[in-house]
Amino acid sequence: MTRSQQVEKLLSSMSRAEKAQLLQWVTRDIGDAFPGIEGRPEVAGGEACIVRTRIPVWVLVQARKLGTSEADLLRSYPSLRAEDLANAWGYYRSHRKEIETQIRENESA
Repeated sequence: MTRSQQVEKLLSSMSRAEKAQLLQWVTRDIGDAFPGIEGRPEVAGGEACIVRTRIPVWVLVQARKLGTSEADLLRSYPSLRAEDLANAWGYYRSHRKEIETQIRENESA
């Protein structure tokens, strides 16, 4: 039996209150997770990138600050989807200091 099947079986036996408590724990555990954004040491030095690509979030944020529209970004990066940009902007809102530091470091390089 897979873990998912075990969890499903356990959930079916839990009360609504127990499920609510479990949901709070899970939400707290993944609260800092951003779908579509990942940082892996072997890709862009571990900087936060759009999944399926090697495009760092800071590159998109800097382009946007310089006046590049979302439509232009999507044309310039054919592998990007509108959903990827929404994920990048959300990540930036929550990790502003990290992204601003990456922008400064890359501008001075």
